[in-house]
Amino acid sequence: MKKIVIIMSFVLSIFTLNAQQEPAFQDGEWFEFRMSYSGFLKAGEATLHVKNDMINGKPVYHVIGKGKTTGAIKWFFKVKDRYETYFDKTSGLPYKFIRKINEGGHTKDIEIKFDHNQNKAYVNNKKHKKQKVIDTENNVQDMVSMYYYLRNSIDISKLRIGDEITTNMFFDEENYGFKLKYLGKETVKVTLNGTNVKVKALKFRPYVMAGRVFKEEESLTLWVSEDKNKIPLKIKADLAVGSLRADLVSYKGLKHYLPLIFDD
Repeated sequence: MKKIVIIMSFVLSIFTLNAQQEPAFQDGEWFEFRMSYSGFLKAGEATLHVKNDMINGKPVYHVIGKGKTTGAIKWFFKVKDRYETYFDKTSGLPYKFIRKINEGGHTKDIEIKFDHNQNKAYVNNKKHKKQKVIDTENNVQDMVSMYYYLRNSIDISKLRIGDEITTNMFFDEENYGFKLKYLGKETVKVTLNGTNVKVKALKFRPYVMAGRVFKEEESLTLWVSEDKNKIPLKIKADLAVGSLRADLVSYKGLKHYLPLIFDD
């Protein structure tokens, strides 16, 4: 269960860049996700919240992500995670990223500040009282800001089945790259704000590292709404032991109307 947040991070890496598109989100947007293990056991919940803020005198979006285990699982493996990012309202580039987690007694308290002019990340490991300066890729994103930066730019009209999308991000003390394959369109059943509905969605297959966490490279599947909001609806993952599913269950503050198909 300590890998819930890692799995959620893949949701934040599925879009291609085209800064001319209309913004997909706004201040006040909020999502809630519910996780289940092996299809039936309640595993956890997570939220993402967008706020207006200021950093170094600049207007930014401040996104707070929280995740925790719930139900019976929390009694033998407790997770309580908090992620924060501050990113520029115009460029989408992050200025600061915070990761503060407790996963079954494994803790981290890391703050990263980005210098995009010098392509540097200043990593402050508060738990171990160590600081590092690490080279980064151009226009690097953190694992949370990347979702919002790239979410603004997906061009549905240009997607073709089999297209592969590559992205880069900086996480903890390393540069990462992800590759995702577009699998096509589907209509998915979800329960949003207490109502059973269907939503037209885009389906993706991220490539992940097989081994201790994931069963194989193509173990993860995710669905994103096929509209201007581009919100994550559902994630399924085949793990080395069991499977994990995350579903969007509540939302508010969307910038655009979300088309829903109501059951008769």
